[in-house]
Amino acid sequence: MGGFKKFLLRGNIVELAIAVIIGATFSGLVQALVRDLVTPLIGAITGGRQPDFSQYSFTVNGSVFKYGDFLNHLITFLIIAAVVYWLIVMPMTRLVSLFDRNKEATEKKCPECRSDIPVEARRCAFCTVELVPESDKPPA
Repeated sequence: MGGFKKFLLRGNIVELAIAVIIGATFSGLVQALVRDLVTPLIGAITGGRQPDFSQYSFTVNGSVFKYGDFLNHLITFLIIAAVVYWLIVMPMTRLVSLFDRNKEATEKKCPECRSDIPVEARRCAFCTVELVPESDKPPA
């Protein structure tokens, strides 16, 4: 029983549980945003009617294929993906790039093999070429 308790209280399990809870809550928030704001906006643009394809279907040998319901889900997915991209991903990417802009470089490219190496390195760890600082090079 002690091993089970230790397993449950490991940091990764707790962090995963928190991520799932926040993800589910965030999903509800995004769905409410699309349902309550974006979809009515689309309805206002299209003349007060919101597209509903749920009744579209066709029949083959007595089997009914409700492709309209699939279209509704596909459109909902695309709208949610667009909202998440434009209202969350793009602003976060811009914010992260603003913070990274002021960060000091810790790596540089090796002039010989183009591997990333520490700025202070005197020799490349990958191709072993000697790296001479600009200040130590003889004048040309």
